[in-house]
Amino acid sequence: MAFLPSWRPGAAREAITSFLDESLALPPDQRVAVLDNDGTLWCEKPNYIQYDFLVRTLHAAVEHDAALGDRTEYRALLDGDRAALGELGLQRIALALLELCAGWTPDEFAERVRDFMAAEKHPGRGAPYPKMVYQPMLELLEALRGHGFDVFIVTGGGTEFVRAVSRDLYGVRPDDVVGTLVEYHYEQHGGGPALVRTAQAQGEVNEGWAKVEHIQTQLGRRPIFAAGNSAGDREMLEYARAAGMPSLAVLIDHDDAEREYAYASAAVTFRDTEPITATAGRLGWSVVSMRDDWSVIFPA
Repeated sequence: MAFLPSWRPGAAREAITSFLDESLALPPDQRVAVLDNDGTLWCEKPNYIQYDFLVRTLHAAVEHDAALGDRTEYRALLDGDRAALGELGLQRIALALLELCAGWTPDEFAERVRDFMAAEKHPGRGAPYPKMVYQPMLELLEALRGHGFDVFIVTGGGTEFVRAVSRDLYGVRPDDVVGTLVEYHYEQHGGGPALVRTAQAQGEVNEGWAKVEHIQTQLGRRPIFAAGNSAGDREMLEYARAAGMPSLAVLIDHDDAEREYAYASAAVTFRDTEPITATAGRLGWSVVSMRDDWSVIFPA
């Protein structure tokens, strides 16, 4: 198989190739790569895939208990009322959605995620969700591993949601996923000890500075390669780029309206101070144009 076959010749491909060649001079334990998930490894438009999963879970819950549909947050979600959702705020909506999965064991949650991924299709393209990963990024993951890198996913999404599919989609072990954590409760369940999900998040949402702190607390190793697509990844990319030489920060720019979506990526939990592409240019990151640098976007 050719090296990075879906990457067109250009500055981005050259930067990655040069970095990988230079990294071979480093000890293996220093070859650490971290990559965001939503908008970096798979499509995040028109909705986050985890959001679609939780809304689908809500519809199923309302079928069993119609009274749930009267709750303000759930009514806005069921109606797709974006104005009402904006007024309620992300934090309130997120906590309400977490409640839908409260009481599930980790295995039950993972099984439901896998069933959703296998059965449902992307609302905009009609393709199965597993086909909404980016083919060039799959090739990049393979190239990193081929050069002795340990590869980790560092995402603002739910840790357990991504862990449920990370091995099948990306070849990344579940314990190599760092995301937003949910609190668990230990109890006797079915005659034995068990963990069940609660409706509370544990710590900060894994975005912005929290990504860097969680890389240290959960992985204990500093990356020399990082890839992301929004201001929520800025600190992670800065941290990797400042590790010394060789190091590389890669920003995915969504500029292909025909084959994917064209939009300015933004953080979810805070307001950006400048467009992330401007930040990338100012700090010397490698910007990947989906339109110009990738010959294909999704797997055939």
